[in-house]
Amino acid sequence: MIKVSVMYPNGKGSTFDIAYYCDKHMPMVKQKLGAALKNMAVEQGLAGGEPGTPPTYLAFGHLYFDSVDAFQAAFGPHASSILSDIPNYTNTHPVLQISEVKL
Repeated sequence: MIKVSVMYPNGKGSTFDIAYYCDKHMPMVKQKLGAALKNMAVEQGLAGGEPGTPPTYLAFGHLYFDSVDAFQAAFGPHASSILSDIPNYTNTHPVLQISEVKL
């Protein structure tokens, strides 16, 4: 199984609408990716490692697939519509990482 993590960096002036992301964006992603998407999770950053410091990331979106090929086949046809929704909930530039789930 693989996990596609979309990380939204925090920075001066960064904004993130977690309600929009959870209530509109992620359900749209789930609908478009269909059965290839095995699971999803959303995390909202609360704080950094030191007391009183801001989170490094405003939020994470995690998408689980059987394989990289399954992700690419499901995402490719819908990439432009999924990516074009980003300005509706954030002014940051997301960072994507694909990982193999070990546990």
